[in-house]
Amino acid sequence: MMRLVFLGTGSGWPTKKRNVSSIVLAMNGEVLLLDCGEGTQRQLLYTSVSFMKIDRILVTHLHGDHILGIPGLIQSMALAGRERPLEILGPSGISEAVDMFLSIGEFSRSFDVRVRTMTGGESLDTGRYVITAAEAEHTVPALAYSVEEKERPGQFDREKAISMGVPEGPLFGRLQRGEAVEVNGRTIHPSDVLGLPRRGRKVVYSGDTLPCEAVLRLAHGADVLIHEATFSDELRDKAAEFGHSTALQAAEIAHKAGVKRLFLTHISPRYDDPSALLEEAKSVFEETYMAEDFTEFPVPLPEAQ
Repeated sequence: MMRLVFLGTGSGWPTKKRNVSSIVLAMNGEVLLLDCGEGTQRQLLYTSVSFMKIDRILVTHLHGDHILGIPGLIQSMALAGRERPLEILGPSGISEAVDMFLSIGEFSRSFDVRVRTMTGGESLDTGRYVITAAEAEHTVPALAYSVEEKERPGQFDREKAISMGVPEGPLFGRLQRGEAVEVNGRTIHPSDVLGLPRRGRKVVYSGDTLPCEAVLRLAHGADVLIHEATFSDELRDKAAEFGHSTALQAAEIAHKAGVKRLFLTHISPRYDDPSALLEEAKSVFEETYMAEDFTEFPVPLPEAQ
């Protein structure tokens, strides 16, 4: 199962309705955190996601509304007795920022914090999924990320397997895992009973950015694009000045990239009611949704869409 849990969907500073940027991407027992603005650990308490389950934090850039939750989160993990490592990925400067965070306060920590600096075009293959970074266009070095599952085996043809003499039971599982099996002196290969491989799901997170080609390429064919939409299009010049996108521009990226769904996030505190932003985005890309704090969205398998 893959699901998104939006913890903070605002920009700049927290408001009564929106905390600052942080999103959980949970999949098959692993938990990624996309940015970690202040108050993230408290937001987690209102969800079904435990902060102790977080495996990796993907930092888009070093502005405070995207990273100031990290020291408190690490301290809470330490106080709760975490032992397994935590990995933090980010752009140039992330190592120095994390070193500074770890120097705050005096508390014992029985787990490693491993920091990896990413550059545009670089990928990290975790074995089950691939994280790819692209250079976003902001006022400081910034990244966008895609998280893409590996291909899954094709669908298992139970009737064909039985017709070839494979008994129901453990041999079915071995074939589905890609292993050949022996039945009555005959070798049955996975390709004999499995359909074509099925692509995994792809989620892309823009971070803070102007509309740019790198994010457009990264988002190509994504099941979900989470794109910042700080302002409405009437403030396009202001958005450009501060390195941000409008809701309309986010929708144009989603349309050009051929994504399945677009979530708008990083909403300016000036919009108590963001319905106008949603409306302008939907005028270009119908499958647009406004991310709200604590919204959960299960990302379905491609064939279920």
